Amino acid sequence: MGWFGRKKREARVAKEAKHVPDALLAHLNEFVLNRRGVEAWVEQPTSFNKPSLLLIAHDGESTRRAVPSADYAHDFAASHSIPCYDAGVVPYPKRFRDYSLRQKRAQS
Repeated sequence: MGWFGRKKREARVAKEAKHVPDALLAHLNEFVLNRRGVEAWVEQPTSFNKPSLLLIAHDGESTRRAVPSADYAHDFAASHSIPCYDAGVVPYPKRFRDYSLRQKRAQS
């Protein structure tokens, strides 16, 4: 990506960040700051879903929220210095699936 392309992307992400609800940003920040070993998975938009950011902690606890764009999600992860992966390329970790299974068993 050239210098001008990078500047356009940065301007677009900054514009999108202005329209992010405070509650969404507070929830994502709280999750990252209060859990250890958080990693991010960016889920690309589909014809019926917006792009989303899935945050997974070291124990498998997670939160998924719709975000304005995939670029915004990548920038959020970079600003918190957490690893960020594309969900279509890197599979979800086993601890995420194990945590979901433990929660289902605890409910039944």
